[in-house]
Amino acid sequence: MFDITLITMGKLKEKFYTSAAAEYCKRLGGYCRFTLLELPEVRLPEDPSPAEIAAGLEKEAEAIFAKIPKGAWFCVLTPEGRTLSSEAFAAKLRDVKNAGKSSACFLIGSSFGMAPRVKARADFQLSMGPMTFPHHLARIMVLEQLYRAEAIQAGSKYHK
Repeated sequence: MFDITLITMGKLKEKFYTSAAAEYCKRLGGYCRFTLLELPEVRLPEDPSPAEIAAGLEKEAEAIFAKIPKGAWFCVLTPEGRTLSSEAFAAKLRDVKNAGKSSACFLIGSSFGMAPRVKARADFQLSMGPMTFPHHLARIMVLEQLYRAEAIQAGSKYHK
């Protein structure tokens, strides 16, 4: 069975987000071994300087690199990434599996993004489009799209 890990910076607090996340995590379990890892965001001052932001992102990078499963295909969610339809995303995951990978790891960075070296390490950079979304909502959207991609690959009626 394929392993999928989603690394997120920060914890969900609102009950409606945690309920939605739990539902999609449960659904994903029918298609893959799914792991959700919540890493703490580095605390920064109220109005951080660019240098403070860069230092914080570097600290987060160390924590992220320590959690990427060995040998996993690594995808970061970033505004400058490629946009894909749900079908194209499902095909991308199928290609990863067909290439012999046994796991994939996705990353949603912190509110300040992610260190450039994290993006450079990625096998693929994915964008959810030009709109800006709260990180908590982005997590739900990524979980839903992962579930949809697995359902498409399985020929489920979920994707219409």
